[in-house]
Amino acid sequence: MERAVCYVRVSTQEQASMGVSLEAQEERLRAYCSMQGLEVAAVIRDEGISGSRPLGSRPGGSELLRMVARREVKHVVALKLDRLFRNAADALAQTEAWDKAGVGLHLVDMGGQALNTSSAMGRMMLTMLAGFAEFERALIAERTAAALSHKKARGQAYGPTPFGFDRQGDQLVPNEDEQEALDMMRRWREAGASLREIARRLTEAGIPTKRGGAWYAGTIRYMLEQEAA
Repeated sequence: MERAVCYVRVSTQEQASMGVSLEAQEERLRAYCSMQGLEVAAVIRDEGISGSRPLGSRPGGSELLRMVARREVKHVVALKLDRLFRNAADALAQTEAWDKAGVGLHLVDMGGQALNTSSAMGRMMLTMLAGFAEFERALIAERTAAALSHKKARGQAYGPTPFGFDRQGDQLVPNEDEQEALDMMRRWREAGASLREIARRLTEAGIPTKRGGAWYAGTIRYMLEQEAA
């Protein structure tokens, strides 16, 4: 029997809102390996790890890559493409490297069927699926940006209440004291003051931040950039 490593991952948000469990993923992967005659050498878990992180930067992902590099396994088994990779480029580059090393990628839940890159058909399907996944992510990002822009233009709350405003229901209303502080920031910046100097002046003047913490140069930069956007 050829050896396989199974990889399971969930993010904190998925665990909370969708009930996705590592145990359920592992059960399905072990069942698949049994049907395919693969020996499960290890089940690697990344719990509460965002899929936006590259595979090699995840604790479990880095261990998976080490196992493959040491030639301890000939197969990598995961539930779906997004369990392993953050985008199409990552998926295609990594699977190409695995293919050259004679390591196959198995995706168990692809619309009710499994995908195996050990075959030419499997590699072609992976290329197509990775492209569609990237396209879907881009569409979601565009829709989100458009929705936030619409809310901002209408003066509606679209995230944490920004400095300079108070929230009343879904509406943002100007906070006079904070608006005056913003005016000072702009004037000081236009006069050539550094971001760090502006933060120091606000602190010395006893002007509180939105959450009552300290003023930092990065905070000032973000506020001024938001004003200009």
